[in-house]
Amino acid sequence: MSSLTDQQQEIMNKASRRDVNGWHYITVQGEPYEIGFQHGYLLVDEFRDAIRVYTHMTMETMGMEYSFFVDQAVKMHKDKIDQEYLDEMQGMADGFTAGGFPTTLDDVIGWNAWMEVTGYWWPQVASQYSNNPPAKSSHCTGFVATGSATVDGRPVIAHESFDEFWSGQYFNVCEVIHPTHGNSIKMQTVPGYISSMMDFYVTSAGLGVTETTLAGFMGYDENGIPEYVRARKATQYANSIDEWVEIENKGNNGGYANIWLLVDTNTNEIARYEEGLKHQELLRTTDGYFYGCNAAHNPKIRNLECVDNGYNDVRQQTGARRARLEQLMPEVSGHIDDEMAKQILADKFDPYLGYICPSSRDICAHYDVDPQYFADDPNGVWNIPFFPGGSVDGKCADASDIDNLRMWGIFGRADGEAFDAEAFMQQHPQWNWQEGYLKSRPSQPWTLFD
Repeated sequence: MSSLTDQQQEIMNKASRRDVNGWHYITVQGEPYEIGFQHGYLLVDEFRDAIRVYTHMTMETMGMEYSFFVDQAVKMHKDKIDQEYLDEMQGMADGFTAGGFPTTLDDVIGWNAWMEVTGYWWPQVASQYSNNPPAKSSHCTGFVATGSATVDGRPVIAHESFDEFWSGQYFNVCEVIHPTHGNSIKMQTVPGYISSMMDFYVTSAGLGVTETTLAGFMGYDENGIPEYVRARKATQYANSIDEWVEIENKGNNGGYANIWLLVDTNTNEIARYEEGLKHQELLRTTDGYFYGCNAAHNPKIRNLECVDNGYNDVRQQTGARRARLEQLMPEVSGHIDDEMAKQILADKFDPYLGYICPSSRDICAHYDVDPQYFADDPNGVWNIPFFPGGSVDGKCADASDIDNLRMWGIFGRADGEAFDAEAFMQQHPQWNWQEGYLKSRPSQPWTLFD
């Protein structure tokens, strides 16, 4: 790292980093540029390695250069990003550069847009470059509960991310943002992101926000505002569920289309907001629960904006998790708190086989040990035996946590089981091409970020 200027050192004096149980726990504060610089300087080593891995794996998994998607993101998004967030991104770029990894504003924009551009824009245009349709992915399980469903009658929110392990190994930042303007935020995020992206937030306004992506979603408006901007802005400035939904949907481009799950500890209300590009639905209650498992609930979104959603197919992970949650949530209703949330996220009951075992169809998905004998849809999500993907974390918060800007997190699988990359590749040598890019993740405990 190069020596910081006096001004840069003054900025860094307001930030902190602590590594705990596999997480990088950072606190940043100030004006947008300061927040970005602090984030970049504190996480430069992790960002450098993430770019190394994503650059290689983008080519390996998509056949296109990583830089191609960066260029496309800058063309589509740069003029649609609020100046506040451009300033924060410029701060990140300067923080990474000061830390010894030269980075530009365009680099940071492209990095923040990678999931949206590869997952939503690319399927619309891939036929111009390729004879093969892009592979599908599926990203999470989450739920919110309140009223008679929880131990104290107040809201609880929980979420776990699914991803390919080479990608999900970077979802281990817990960041506290105290901005000059808007609400303070605590969120799970990734080095170099202005939003959570895996989407777990608690805010000083008493809101909790999470989501599960809409599997098989098709649709993207290049003229809209990118999702990572809308989600961050909504979380930073909304003081109610209605305000959050209004900000999130303004300029909706269909990017990273989600089933959003929200809680408001001021009213003890929870909501499920399904946001397609053409169709949306907002449901809310002060008594009960909502869940997301990547399968669209709303029939218009499911049938008109998604393909191969797996809604009723328990051989597919979306359909299986939906069946399990339909069974499990009524059983635990009335007993939901942080500890029950952790148990739900760690659940390994396979609805298709009818017994407990690690598999791709579990709430805590273990694709890497699943031979997938029973899957016969070649277009299904990660429909490949022994696929190195699945659960990569877990997060939860009850109303007291949210009121005090706290959250619980576990990095690695939500059930705490370790992943040994070397042993995995020895047993499944078809994945040896990921050697040097796929990392092991030891068993970790749940951590309270207080």
